[in-house]
This record gives sequence, C-alpha cells and structure tokens, in this order.
Amino acid sequence: MRDDDARYSSPPPGSGSWRGLIWLAAILVLGLLWLAGTGQPEQDAISYSEFKQALRAGEVRQVTIADQEIRGVLADPDAPGEAQFTTTRPPFDDPNLMPLLEEHGVAVAAEDTEPAWWQSALAMFLPWILILGLLFAGLIYMQNRMMSGGQSGPFNVARSKARRFEAERPDITMDDVAGSDHAKEDLKEIIDYLKAPSRYQSLGASIPKGVLMMGPPGTGKTLMAKAIAGEANVPFFSISGSEFIEMFVGVGAARVRDLFAKAKEEAPAIIFIDEIDSIGRSRGTGVGGGHDEREQTLNQILNEMDGFEKHQTVIVLAATNRPDVLDPALMRPGRFDRKITLDQPHKKAREAILRVHTRRIPLADNVDLSKLATRTIGFSGADLENLANEAALLAGRQRNQQVSMEHFDNARDKIVLGAEREGSLSETDKRVVAYHESGHALISALLPNTDPLDKVTILPRGRALGVTEQTPEEERYNVRYSYLRDRIAVMLGGRAAERLIFNETSTGAESDLEQATALARRMVSRWGMNKRLGPVAFRRGEDHVFLGREINQPPDFSEHTARMIDEEIVRLLGEIDEQVANLLQEHRAKLEALAQALLAHETLDAEAIQATLAKH
Repeated sequence: MRDDDARYSSPPPGSGSWRGLIWLAAILVLGLLWLAGTGQPEQDAISYSEFKQALRAGEVRQVTIADQEIRGVLADPDAPGEAQFTTTRPPFDDPNLMPLLEEHGVAVAAEDTEPAWWQSALAMFLPWILILGLLFAGLIYMQNRMMSGGQSGPFNVARSKARRFEAERPDITMDDVAGSDHAKEDLKEIIDYLKAPSRYQSLGASIPKGVLMMGPPGTGKTLMAKAIAGEANVPFFSISGSEFIEMFVGVGAARVRDLFAKAKEEAPAIIFIDEIDSIGRSRGTGVGGGHDEREQTLNQILNEMDGFEKHQTVIVLAATNRPDVLDPALMRPGRFDRKITLDQPHKKAREAILRVHTRRIPLADNVDLSKLATRTIGFSGADLENLANEAALLAGRQRNQQVSMEHFDNARDKIVLGAEREGSLSETDKRVVAYHESGHALISALLPNTDPLDKVTILPRGRALGVTEQTPEEERYNVRYSYLRDRIAVMLGGRAAERLIFNETSTGAESDLEQATALARRMVSRWGMNKRLGPVAFRRGEDHVFLGREINQPPDFSEHTARMIDEEIVRLLGEIDEQVANLLQEHRAKLEALAQALLAHETLDAEAIQATLAKH
C-alpha cells in the first residue's frame, strides 16, 4: 500500500473527539431525564369516581393535592397493605370534596405545582448547550478533515477535480488512434522526451511547455490525450476546463494552483485540459468585464505555465475546437509552444478508423471498408465510430449473426438523411415530391461539374419529404466557380420541375432556396466571383458579445454596396434558374421517366438512375 493510500484509509487524527462530545451530551440528557423521574413510587391511576367511592368507604388514608392531580394512599380493608394511587379532578370545582375528606379523617397535603429551579434552568439552557456542542463538534470534524487531506466537505472546493490515470493500466494506446499521423508523431516525440529527457537535453533541446490540439468536434482530440495516458510512463492528470469554475469566487484559481502543485510534486507529469476555450477566452472582454471568475482562473493558468523550473518536467496538453477565441497570451511561445491541428480524416484515414472500430464486430464477406470510406466523405472519427455501432445495432435488431454491407449502407443513410418515416404522405404529395426529387437528379446528371448521384428516394427521412443524395468522388479543398454554379443549379432543379409539371411551386423548396441564396451570397460578397463588384470581400458584422466586440457590429461597406450585392445575388440566381428551366423543358421525357420510376420503386440507386435515363 502506498503512503497516500494508507493516509486515506486510516481515520483522520482527532476524529474521535467530536464523537465523544456527542456521546457525552446524549448521556447527560438521558441522566437528567432519569433524575427527573426518580423518587416517585409506582402509582395506579384510577378514575375520579372510583376515588370518591373509595373515600366514602373509608379506604383512603391520605392525599396530596397538586392543582388538578390528586395522589394518595389507598388501604383495602379486606387485604393488608397499602397502595399508591393517582387521579385527576374534573376541570370544575367540587364543593363536597373537602367536607368528605374531613369527615373520614383523611390527611390532606398540598404541593406547589411550579417546577424546581434546576428543572427550569435545564429546560432553558439544555437546547443551547446541545446546539453549541454539536456546532463545536462539527467545527472540530471539518478542521480534522482539512488537516488530513479529505476530499469532501465545503472547505475542499479549492481542491482540483483532476483525475489521475495510472500508466500501468492503459485502456487506450496510440494503436487505437487511426489517422492523424502527423499529430501522433508530434505527441510521440513528447512522450519520448519524458521517458528519456537526457538524450534531448544533451543536444540543448527543451521540451515544449504546452501542446494545443485544435480541430472540429469528433476528430479525436480527447482520444489522443487518452492514448498519451496509456503510452506515457508518467503521471497523467485530466480535467475539463469547466471543472475549474464554481459559484465561489477564487475557487477556479485555487484549483489551478492545486492541480499544478500536484503535477510538480510528481514531475515528470502531463496535465490535460479538455475544452480549454471555456476558461481560456480573451481577457477584458464579454459581459463579465475584466474581473470575473473565469479571467482569474486564466490568469492563474498563465502564471503557473510561466513558473515551471527546468527540473520540473510538466507538459500541459489542451484541446479546443475554438482556437479563434483563445487569449493571445495563452497562444504565445513559452506557453503553448506547439499547436497541432486535427482535421477531418481523408479516405485512407477513414478506412483505418473503420478498421479500428470494426475489430470486435463480426463482418460479412461483402463488407468493403474501402468503398465505405469513399461513401463517408466529411465523416469525423466520432461519426465513423457511430456508423459502426449503428450498423451493429441494426444487424442485432434483425437477428443476424454478422454485419453486412447493407447494414452499413442503411446505417449511413440513417445518420446522413435521418430515419425513414413511412405512411406519412398522401398520393398527391408523393407525386409532387417525386417530380421535385427527379428535378434535382436530372439536373445533377445533365450538368458537367456536379458530384455523382448516389441515391434518390421519396421516402420521408428525418425532416425531409424526399432526398437526392450526391457523393463526391474525392475531398474538395479548393472549389471552383463552375462547380458552385452547377451546385446551385441542382438546388433549384426541384422547384423548377414543380413549376414545369404543375404550373406552380410548393413550400417543399424552402430549404433549397435558403441554401442556394446563402451560397450565392458568399460567391458574390466573400469570394469575389462577380464582375460588377470585382475582387473584393464584403464581410457582414457578426455577433461576438462574449469576445468583447460590438453586439451589433455594422457591416464594413456602404448601403449602396449592400444594394449592389443584393442585386447581383438576385441576378445570379435568376440566370441559373432560367438555365435549369430550359434544361428540364428540353429533357422533359427523362424527367417524366425518373418521376414514374420513383413512384413505382420509391428509391433509386445510381445504377437504376442511369438505366432509366439511358432509355430516353
């Protein structure tokens, strides 16, 4: 057993003193109550009528009257001996009682009904004695808990809530982290330095004080930290940024001091702060001013990271998906020297991640993880893990022994498009949706710069009544004007098909119009894709109240320019809508064929779509 374990397993010093005080107070109360009841012989309670009857029979020897209570000695003429009795007078006066007592020669005594002085004092001071005794015992108990290092109680809010991982029992290692090879190499270098610091110090190298992992949610930042905890043979302390903040002022800074003190004592060590943006936002900003609890906590973190000595090898790892809001002092060299970006995984990384998450899943022979990686562009590591789990759940629901490719396809459709909703469309609505989705699909097939069609369905999924799905053949990092224009055309194809077939439009194109307008606005005002406005980016103000900027920041261009932007957006969307309408009119037979195939089969895959179009 380690020394710290023995300390927590043994009772804190002085813990028996408060228990002794409580037992002493309890014994005192019971003793006083016993004394109050002693000295009184055992008495039989009789009714007042029985008392009067015994008095007339001459069986009462003496009585003691105390207010309404009458106690006395009762003698039975048929049996030797005497017995104590007690009775209670009625609440009204009995004028015959005293003459009857005198007539039979009963000795009468009176007793004062006021309590004894010690009883009055006991009733007055005993509650206060008990309250003060319990308060004193509680203070002694909490003082002993603080001195003994206890982790509970109101006086321990300043203690860090960081969890310490044991290197001897790793749950996750770097082998469990697929993809992000550059990040793994940077972090392995730090782990290697902690294991053999002399090799680097002999070359004059010093380890980075802090490593900031940045990336979208689900890209594996926390998983990477857990892998470091499994790989490193040094103490690893993990805590979330929100765990520093409590309702008490100064608690966050105190917890930071406590955390770093523990890490310095066990150096070399690693501290991992997840979601550091919750406490690391820029100082002097936001509605809280410059003196709120969050900023005090951040100041303490900055001070602690500057206070490491050379012999104190403590590395601070942090993760965030909002690096743009962090304080500049936190990002400078000497604090977080190294910044690692974890992006969405590419195709090979997605395939490797799928292999990791399907290691314990019995896969059917038709499962092609490479093809599945191609169809999951834009999925993060967390999304891929969820995909594998959903496929396994679907296979279990269908009572299959293995997970097939069909299960993965259905799980992917459920994640991307939403779960199917059956029987919610009338025949009229189904016909409108069929032509709407056929318009999207036909424009996608006719234009040269669109993503390949993958599936078209008129089965309601999620919040959509129908879906036309396109799957890019590769990741796109640089998007051209021709691709964006054709993408808007596909968005407007559904509405144009409704107008062509039914001579009117429906509300089903609301989402299409929103996306098309937003994309056209970015093309005109942010990406310089407009001859009239030229190569200029016009950014509108954004609300960043918690970053200290204006709540309603005005746009950085004039009203005349804003009017020109709106005019160009309308002109661009109008040109594309006219182009789409002409294409659908020219290929109306293909539109009709696609719609009829959808009404017959409800869902068409890429091969079925190509076969239907090839017939016309």
